[in-house]
Amino acid sequence: MRSFVPIAIVVAALAVVPLLVHSNVVLNFLVVALMIALAGQGWNILGGYGGQYSFGHAIFFGTGAYVTAILQVKFGVNAWLAFGTGIAAGAVVGVVVGWLAFRAGLRGSYFALVTLAFAEVLRILASVTPITGAGVGTLLKLDLRFAALQFESRAVFYWLILALVAVALIVTYAVERSRFGAWLTAVRENEDAARALGVDAVAVKLGAMVISGAITAAAGCFYSQYFLFVDSHIAYGAWISVEALLTPIIGGAGTIFGPLVGALVVKALGEGALLVTGQAPGLDLVVFGIVLIAVVGLAPRGLVGLRAQLAARWRRARAGEASRG
Repeated sequence: MRSFVPIAIVVAALAVVPLLVHSNVVLNFLVVALMIALAGQGWNILGGYGGQYSFGHAIFFGTGAYVTAILQVKFGVNAWLAFGTGIAAGAVVGVVVGWLAFRAGLRGSYFALVTLAFAEVLRILASVTPITGAGVGTLLKLDLRFAALQFESRAVFYWLILALVAVALIVTYAVERSRFGAWLTAVRENEDAARALGVDAVAVKLGAMVISGAITAAAGCFYSQYFLFVDSHIAYGAWISVEALLTPIIGGAGTIFGPLVGALVVKALGEGALLVTGQAPGLDLVVFGIVLIAVVGLAPRGLVGLRAQLAARWRRARAGEASRG
């Protein structure tokens, strides 16, 4: 249990924020940042630990968002049950897409482009299919009740998304410390060598795809409940695929806290740039690009890795001073 202490400390520190900050603007920023962190954590399982870089994680986010919304609006399903079904649907989509891609032996850029293609196909289908509301989208009825998974206070939404992030952190930690995680890392480092050692690379990558899909779909489910609206451009748009990819890379791909750190930093820089220069369209993407280039050039292991790198240098410097003394 002691191993979970860092996660507990981080989550506890974030949990007290609504008790100290009562600005809806700040809370809304944190809610969105945590939602992106959740999607990034899903990407991190597949891309950071498994080395399978996806350019189309919107397939999971959008599936979760649409399933949650459609079940409530079209079929009158309870919001909590719809939320859970949306997460399960993300896992199922992970099975389907992963089986098709990995059984075909797709890797690297080929896999990335296939996920991007799937996301675009689903976006087009959602924009013309009546059950999704076609081009109009799906609007959830305002019903501020716990049973409807809607709350008057943004603080409650904040704690809900924080709880989801906490679960994702625990899952990531469990994967990292498990035999499955070791297999996943082996596949990332050298898939052919892992196969030679008896690792079923297809099964391992498929398992990572399922976990990744479920976590990312949870972010989509939350989006529908928080904003009460979803359309094809939101659900399957490139924006979520980009941010789900950027946050773990900037924060530290293949680390437990990388997506969370990356999401908070990237969203803060993006919002700060907009406040300073005005609501210039696309300015946040420019900031993201600059930060990504800087991180890749100066800290290839991300901000979390940079902290560890600087700490190691400091320890070596202290050891050198001690030996000279």
